[in-house]
Amino acid sequence: MDIKHITDGLSVSPQISADDIPAIAGAGFRTIICNRPDGEGADQPTHEEIAAAASASGLEMHYLPVVPGVVSDEDVSGFGDALRDMPGPVLAYCRTGTRSATLWSLSEAGKRPMASILAATKAAGYDMNGVVRRIANGGRTPTDQGDASFDLVIVGAGAGGIAVAASIRARMPSLEVAIIDPADVHYYQPGWTMVGGGIFSASDTARTMGSLIPRGVHWIKSAVAAFEPQNNAVILDGCRVVKYNRLIVCPGLKLDWEKVEGLSETLGRNGVTSNYRYDLAPYTWELVQGLKAGRAIFTQPPMPIKCAGAPQKALYLSADAWRRNGVLGAIEIRFNNAGGVLFGVKDYVPALESYMDRYGVTRNFFHNLVAVDGPARKATFEVREPDAEPRLIETEFDMLHVCPPQTAPDFIRVSPLADSAGWIDVDQATLRHRTHDNIWSLGDVMNAPNAKTAAAARKQAPVVAENIVADISGHSPVAQYDGYGSCPLTVERGKIVLAEFGYGGTLLPSFPKALIDGTRPSRLAWLLKERILPPIYWKAMLRGREWLARPEKLTAHSD
Repeated sequence: MDIKHITDGLSVSPQISADDIPAIAGAGFRTIICNRPDGEGADQPTHEEIAAAASASGLEMHYLPVVPGVVSDEDVSGFGDALRDMPGPVLAYCRTGTRSATLWSLSEAGKRPMASILAATKAAGYDMNGVVRRIANGGRTPTDQGDASFDLVIVGAGAGGIAVAASIRARMPSLEVAIIDPADVHYYQPGWTMVGGGIFSASDTARTMGSLIPRGVHWIKSAVAAFEPQNNAVILDGCRVVKYNRLIVCPGLKLDWEKVEGLSETLGRNGVTSNYRYDLAPYTWELVQGLKAGRAIFTQPPMPIKCAGAPQKALYLSADAWRRNGVLGAIEIRFNNAGGVLFGVKDYVPALESYMDRYGVTRNFFHNLVAVDGPARKATFEVREPDAEPRLIETEFDMLHVCPPQTAPDFIRVSPLADSAGWIDVDQATLRHRTHDNIWSLGDVMNAPNAKTAAAARKQAPVVAENIVADISGHSPVAQYDGYGSCPLTVERGKIVLAEFGYGGTLLPSFPKALIDGTRPSRLAWLLKERILPPIYWKAMLRGREWLARPEKLTAHSD
């Protein structure tokens, strides 16, 4: 723990765990305030987990989630009310403590001198100079003058953000580029399937963010609150303002664990796991190794999700491990899919169906997970079959692997950059925003109808880079994205069905059919996934080396 004293009644800290609660109680705190929304980070415990531990130690718990950077007047009022009404001293936490310190600073505006507020937070290690204007102006943040200004600003330092930053720097080294992301750690998320299958260790999939930001790119370690495209401005956590000439938006997806009733509080125990979270993928492998008989259910929510094959990958690797351990016949495996097909590109379905048959998997389509009772080991599904009334069914399980519902992040969905469904609205060929011609997007957050995979971002980054360079030079777009996405389906340990396709399900293989036939299981494709793709990700894609990813020249297109 890293608890920072603000006043006698309040301290703040970065993310805490349930294991920290006894020490917090021992330090004399009587109330905990959680200012971090659930599902914000891959390895983050939910507020229910913290609340349960707090209750066991005699502490009160208050959940006041604040979306990174979006500190509303209501949030400030609620924080002030909690400090007034709940027993103190209080420990408030978020991802780093900054949101909690900001809430306190704004709630104290008008109650104590600004200098006192700034001094107290500075002593605790939080610089609130970025919210001086808001403290002084009652929460209003002028955008007529930025706190910083760059030729290009990139929101999000995931696979797409770092790759496009590196690609642009390789083309225009003199460009002043800033990348905005609050995370300390960057994850190779395609590797989590392999962690859940006992092939990779979790640590293999993580690097410090600072080691990956391209040289010469300014890293603004903050969260984005809002966009003001009419002012060419991005509003940051703490209400700082960053100005740009051009903007790229690629913050990834939000995993909406809370949409499934009871799921958050049982994740990581009671046989409930998910390869979609860094800290849970090892638990998947633990469950697979420990299960000798019973029922295992693997779920898939409605689209869109990132890597649509990942729920099946977890199933195949688990089933193959049970087969190797000689217990497959004693385990009933179910694949409960909210959709109506096994895979969206029909050319790959026969190979996948053969493995489902080999492992004896029951396929239940139009089954969407809506609730989980972990202690009772029961899952509830809403079944919406065509031409039938919706119904709920309850199923017992011994192991439950969950793929969570997924949406665009909150600050994207409410922004003027989003379409009616909440996704960044782009031209699907050039990836330029349809309304704001100095804004581009790539990765999972934009609305082009492609598969949301890291392989897609690898192809999109050079397209965006080429088109931004052309725009800076006064030219029209020159590169186009063909919808390429890749999903290496790990059908057994040592073999992969390498699905590669573009818009409309068109097959887009990277290798000759004689080398890798993507519609059939292949040992060479496994070698690609296990040995070749990770170093390509770390050492090529994130460094602007565009192996097998050179952009295609733009031709006449339509949306």
